[in-house]
Amino acid sequence: MKLPENHDCKCMNAVVFRDVSVGNNDVKILQNVNAVIPHAGCTAIVGPNGAGKTTLVLALLNETDYTGTIEFCSNRRPRIGYVPQHLAFDRGMPLTVLEFIAAFHQKLPLCFGIRKELKKRLHELLGETGCLHLENRPLGALSGGELQRVMLAGALSQEPELLILDEPASGIDFKGGEVCCELLERFRKTFGFTQLMVTHDLNTVMAHATHVICLNRTLIAEGEPHKVLSDKVLAKAFGPHVGCSCGKDHSNNG
Repeated sequence: MKLPENHDCKCMNAVVFRDVSVGNNDVKILQNVNAVIPHAGCTAIVGPNGAGKTTLVLALLNETDYTGTIEFCSNRRPRIGYVPQHLAFDRGMPLTVLEFIAAFHQKLPLCFGIRKELKKRLHELLGETGCLHLENRPLGALSGGELQRVMLAGALSQEPELLILDEPASGIDFKGGEVCCELLERFRKTFGFTQLMVTHDLNTVMAHATHVICLNRTLIAEGEPHKVLSDKVLAKAFGPHVGCSCGKDHSNNG
């Protein structure tokens, strides 16, 4: 399946956060975040638990109230594909993998069948994401890693310009998280979307991300991972006792 390249967007940044704050009553979850997501790259949001990483994504998805502004390339909201870390659904529901993905694309009830051209397109995409053998399997019978791959296929089927993933390597069962990230990197370069991932794995960030946003309720630092993830920055974000070999290797760049 070939997704369209985003040649209409000449911006350097796909998304710009300007003074973005999110509060719950008197508690500030995020405060005055100024950061960017470069166009066509892979940006990682890192930070400790409770740092506001998911909250920033929810603001980007317009799923939570915020102050400040979130600006998009070409002054329009891009097509967004979203892969959550967990999908809450009834595992007893009689729905196959193919039907689950097709439900996002046709208005007719699935009991009338799936359109021939749509079925062919989704069949190809499931093959590219390594899910073809799961096509007719009940959704509730999938393992955590299989379900995450299927959700990735579903997100890609929407031809996203911005693909957002929450802990993409979590629970993956196909030769580990490295294979997951390599698959995403191949899709990003082939299809031209911008990738945003929330992750706790700093080694994954160093290996695959082109840009990093380090949060702890406000912006701690951002930029190229090898330049940003110094011991000084990591200690400020995670606390003085955090241990990370990637930070030690590049402590002079902080």
